[in-house]
Amino acid sequence: MAYRKYDTCFFERYATLELQQLLGHKFDDLVNEDRPDLQSADRRRLGIEVTRAMEQGKHVAQQMLKEMSGIVDVSHPEDDVIRRITESGYSYGLNDDNVGRIESDYWSTALPMKQIISSKVAKVASGFYGEFEEFGLFVFSKDQVSELSAMETVRYILSLQRDNDLRYARLFISSVDTLFACNLEDGISDMYRVTEIQISREQRRNFYLGALKY
Repeated sequence: MAYRKYDTCFFERYATLELQQLLGHKFDDLVNEDRPDLQSADRRRLGIEVTRAMEQGKHVAQQMLKEMSGIVDVSHPEDDVIRRITESGYSYGLNDDNVGRIESDYWSTALPMKQIISSKVAKVASGFYGEFEEFGLFVFSKDQVSELSAMETVRYILSLQRDNDLRYARLFISSVDTLFACNLEDGISDMYRVTEIQISREQRRNFYLGALKY
């Protein structure tokens, strides 16, 4: 079985699978591009930027990946494969010969939630991600996120982009075993802004392996 190495596209592939399998057909045609990371196939309807909110450091990154992988029992052959891939840091395959060099700069772009959101809001407003009918922001969080903290994050992003012409219409917060799908459009009542979706361990395993496989 062939695997890709960990690179920025690993999280983009994982996010794509999460959106498609948890939220449905709107995301069926997502393609992995740049500016923003995920786009509808027509490059006009939908653009989603994918990022990570976590402390910098390889140890923290590995712990996050282990949680995302849904490992249950490392004595199980498939779980042990996942463990070895994760702990290698960056791997093309299952043999030591295929382990890539440690790319420490990769993790330096992972920042805590408010800092990363502020940066992404400014970028979309400046036109850095182009012009799409709808923009989304997908954030992987190392820390557990409650519905209350998700709502606080929604209020924060709304306050930042209130006067912007280009802004995010959707926010997705993936907190390992929970996905918060948040509506940022005008005229929405607070009680309808955040939808909480549970992610099972088996789903995490499927997303993880699907993001690694060719």
